[in-house]
Amino acid sequence: MDDSRIAAILDFLALADRLKHVLRRGCTRDPATGALRQENSAEHCWNVALVAMLLHAEMADPPDLGHVLAMIAAHDLVEVEAGDTFAYDEQHKLSQAARELAAADVVFGALPPDLGTRMRALWEEFEAGETAAARFAMACDRTQGFLQGVIGGQHWRDAGVTEAQTHGRMAPARAAAPAFDLFIEAMYLRARDGRMFAE
Repeated sequence: MDDSRIAAILDFLALADRLKHVLRRGCTRDPATGALRQENSAEHCWNVALVAMLLHAEMADPPDLGHVLAMIAAHDLVEVEAGDTFAYDEQHKLSQAARELAAADVVFGALPPDLGTRMRALWEEFEAGETAAARFAMACDRTQGFLQGVIGGQHWRDAGVTEAQTHGRMAPARAAAPAFDLFIEAMYLRARDGRMFAE
């Protein structure tokens, strides 16, 4: 590696570090105090990777886990520039694709061309959702988002989100494999028992 390549990779990693400061609507609860705080997008990506590792073994025909984890690592990097879009904010979702496409040019363009092309391809594969690996990664992503609502306990209620509103978002994840359907149904039961949805 020459000096310019090293510098570009270091600069990109510093740019990616900003993902730790992109806040999401989901909350995490401090087990010692019970206090809630918003999770950030970097924490979300780590948790999505953990979901992937745990549910991968439950798949009848699992995709390549290394490829899935690479896709998960790349899937929200555009949020460094575009910010997070809350899944139930219909107005903000109207501009999401355009904002994220412009952000992809900036974020992946910061890398040396070969690495930028590879990272952007992972992001585009995730967004297109056409491969088995992308569908699995998407199911993990949506599962984690839902799980964060259950962990936070009041995420949907505070945002005015009813259970019925979550069904459309979770349907593709539930359809990805029986393991996802069972896991997500177990989370729905906890959410209902905890009266976590808005009325």
